[in-house]
Amino acid sequence: MQAPAPTTTDIHSEEFLARLKRRQLRLSIACAGTFLIALLALPLLNYFQPEAMATRVGGFTLTWLILGVLFFPFVWVIAWVFIRRSIALENTEVAEVNAKKASEPVGQ
Repeated sequence: MQAPAPTTTDIHSEEFLARLKRRQLRLSIACAGTFLIALLALPLLNYFQPEAMATRVGGFTLTWLILGVLFFPFVWVIAWVFIRRSIALENTEVAEVNAKKASEPVGQ
């Protein structure tokens, strides 16, 4: 005999977790892609635009300014965006589950 299918969407259900994992995977890929673009852009800029990257800005060459001064705040911003969006995704999923529970008839 087969067990009856649950009628409510539980916050710990497979459907909930799978949807949350998919959304967080997309967020992770977007953040990783942004990081990789920034990481690979510097050597490419040095290769294709050596004169521009040798320009002095505030006592540093543009290469060292980007690598030594601007890169770490950029990574912090990516991490901050990832954390904020991840928390927002979780809160959205929980709100959707709670809305489904609230719309179901009482007694189920």
